[in-house]
Order: sequence, then structure tokens, then C-alpha cells
Amino acid sequence: MEQQREQWGTRLGFILAAAGSAIGLGNIWRFPYVAYDNGGGAFLIPYLVALLTAGIPLLILEYTLGHRFRGSPPLTFRRLARPAEAIGWWQVAICFVIAVYYAVIVAWAVMYTGFSFTLAWGDDPDTFLFQEFLQVADEPGMISSYVAGVAWPLVGVWLVVLAILVFGIRGGIERANKILIPLLVLIFGVLVVRAITLDGAGVGLDALFTPDWSAITDGAVWVAAYGQIFFSLSVGFGIMITYASYLRRRADLTGTALVVGFANSSFELLAGIGVFATIGFMASASGIAVDEVATSGIGLAFVAFPTIISSLPATPELFGVLFFASLSVAGMTSLISIVQVVVATVQDRLGTRRLPAVLIVGGGAAIASIVLFPTGEGLYILDAADHFINQYGIALAALVIVITVAWLLRRLPMLQSHANETSAVRIGRWWLIALGVITPLVLGWMMWDSLQTELAANYEGYATSFLLVAGWGVALAALVFGLVMSRLPWRGTEMEPVPVSREATEEGRR
Repeated sequence: MEQQREQWGTRLGFILAAAGSAIGLGNIWRFPYVAYDNGGGAFLIPYLVALLTAGIPLLILEYTLGHRFRGSPPLTFRRLARPAEAIGWWQVAICFVIAVYYAVIVAWAVMYTGFSFTLAWGDDPDTFLFQEFLQVADEPGMISSYVAGVAWPLVGVWLVVLAILVFGIRGGIERANKILIPLLVLIFGVLVVRAITLDGAGVGLDALFTPDWSAITDGAVWVAAYGQIFFSLSVGFGIMITYASYLRRRADLTGTALVVGFANSSFELLAGIGVFATIGFMASASGIAVDEVATSGIGLAFVAFPTIISSLPATPELFGVLFFASLSVAGMTSLISIVQVVVATVQDRLGTRRLPAVLIVGGGAAIASIVLFPTGEGLYILDAADHFINQYGIALAALVIVITVAWLLRRLPMLQSHANETSAVRIGRWWLIALGVITPLVLGWMMWDSLQTELAANYEGYATSFLLVAGWGVALAALVFGLVMSRLPWRGTEMEPVPVSREATEEGRR
């Protein structure tokens, strides 16, 4: 007998969980530099256009798919159209890969929160990170060493994530996000207030927000804006489909998408203020230009910021704790949502209960994570896998989804009708145009531009043999997994959508 599908306890719980998934490490260490490098204040115009024409429409699409068909990505796409099931399995594989390496970055942030109490990185944060903490090998290759200092916090991260998932949607994920998201906003808010009071903060903020209007006519800037939206909102790899499948029958899908979309963007702006105010202090104190300090990704979080923290005139330890605690919490809420996609799929596919599903998924992901990444070669594997699974996993999957739903199956009008039935904010022709024309064209251009760059030179100068395994191989394996799994028969959930209540029976069979 099929189990009753879990439900969110409140609309606020769903919004916080969805926002927690969207607000991740990229909001803090990617958006500020992307904005600065693509026109400063002028970048906000293409960014807002991208949010309204691609980000929020895609959120509404994924919410509607999950709510209408009430399943994990494979089951949702199977119910939409049998051949489309492969897309769902592809998304599951993408989530598994991301979870395996994302957890280790969260573990780094947790360790750096502790390091902040004593400023353990000393006078040379670069050497501390790569040689002392990560013990990175000279070049990528076969695993040759194991780093216990990275392994044990990684184990801790996985234990916390799996413990939250075991308690389910309402008792685990919703309850955790009701604590973690307000905590994140509070911690980061305090950090931003401290940052803007630093000497030289205005220099950094001027660098970030002073508009370069010539950038508006640069196609690469628009591509960067759409890319930031796609990678920031957790669209394209099944998280929002999964989360929406636990909504009640009467759910404001479009209103929720607007709230989550603008909440995510608001946090990104807050992150930009905090990061560049701090960078401005460093530039002024050192007598150098902001562009010599500004960077993104691991370099910003674990090298530039420790350098800045050590040079603060007062309470540097507190500032460090606030910054890395923010990274830890933001990363944790995103990681929970990523793993939940795979857990939900195992439940639907095997008809099993939550505990064994969490143990199967969590055990496999944790083992792979702990074996591969606390090693001398782990950083190289992470870098290659992250680049290729983002470019040729998440973005490509989003492109395939909109082409399949909008062009091949022509289901957008049906999904529009479903969203409008339960939503306070009705969607009209703009939604059809955004998903049917704008989003596929932009994503298609992004794929073409990325492939041209990829084929011109090896990513980061890595050896072709290494990229074929850790880069192209990972992206291709996710796609092949999706195709293979879609050919296997189902043993768990029935084909018909499961109504969320007795009064929803008619809707579930429509």
C-alpha cells in the first residue's frame, strides 16, 4: 500500500526551506564579484531583467510541476510524459554529484569558523589553506594522501544533514530552516553593519555600485546576469520540484515564487554590500586598488577574507566567526535540499520509508564524499566536477526541461492553468513567452558560448585525461544514468498523482 505523501506544516515553512535552498555559498562568494566585474551598479538592470524573465518563471514552472504531479523529479516527469522521465533521473544524478562535493566546502567553512577564534591562518592565509589545511598535491592525479583535518568535520556535516532529513519534511527540514534562515539573516546582518563602519568601506561600495553604463550593451554581461540567476535560484536540478510536491492542495505557487526569488536577490545584494565594504577597507589600508583585492569563490572566502580579518583594527575574531558561520549555515540549508531530492526519489522508486531511504542515499553520498575529497587531490576533483556539472548539468538540464515542456509536449498552458487555480497572483502571456522563447534562447546561447571556451583550451589547464574523468566524465555519467534509469520498471509509487487530501482527489486524477 502506498504511503501518504508528507506535507509542509505551514506556507512559511515551505518559503523558508525554498529560500534556504536558493541562498547558498554562491550568494556570498559569487554574486558580489560577478556584479563588480560586469558593470557594477549597471549590472543590476540585466540582473533584474533575468530574474523576471527567467528566474521567477522557472521557479513557477518547477513549483507547478511538483505540485501538480506530486513526486520527485523522475516521478513528476514520468507522470507528465513517459519519455520525459529520463530528465528527472538526470537531475537526481546531478544532485548526488553536487551533494558529494558541496558537503566538503561546508566542512571547510565549519573549520574556518573555529579557526577564526585564534586567527589560526596566521600571516599567510594562502599557504595555510592550500598547504597546511587542505594539503593540496602539486598536480591532479590518483589519490595519494589523506587529510584527517578535513575528514572529521566532513563526517560531522553529514551526520547533521542526515539527522535533519531523518525527521522528515515537517519535523526535520521545515523545523531546521525555521531556525537556520533567521539565524543566517541575523548573523550576516551583524556582519554587514560591522563591515560598513570600517574605514574605507565607502571605497569598496563605490567600486561595486558605481554604474558602467557601457556594460549594458555588452552581450557577455547579460549572459553573466542570466547565469547568476540560473545558478543562484536552485532551478534546473529538481530541488524546487521536490519541495513543491509536499505542498497542500491550496498553495500560492506564483506568490511563493515571487517571495523566494526576491528574497534570494535581496540576500545577494546584502552579501555584495558586506563583501565589498570589507574589500574597500583592505584596499584602503593597503594602499592598493579594489580590483587587486576583489575575487570570488574559494579565493575570496578562504584566502582574501582571512587576510582582511587579520588586519581589522578591532574584534577580528568576532568578524571571522560571523563570516564563516554565515557560510556554514548557508551551505548547510542548500545541502539539505540537494540531498532531499535523492531521498525523495528513492522513496518514490522503491516505495520505502524515509529512514532507509536516508540511510541508502546519505550513506552512499557520505562515503563517496569522505573517500574522494579529504585528500591531496580532492580540491582538483572538486574544481573540475563543480565546473562541468554546473555548465553541462544544471544549465543544460534547465534548457532541456523548457524545450521539452514548452516546445515538444506543449504543456505550458496546462501548467499555467494549474498555477492560476491556486495562486493569488495570476500568470499570463509573459510567462509563456519567458519560458517558451527567452529562457531557451539565453540558455542555448550560454551553452554555445561555454562550449566554445571549453574546446579552445582545457579548463584551468588541467590534463585532458584528468578532465575526461573528473570533468566531462562526471557530466556524461549523470546524463547516462538518467537514460538508463528511465528504462527500468517502477516498483514503488503508482503512476497516478497522489492527492494531498480527500477533497483533492478529483484534481489529482484530472
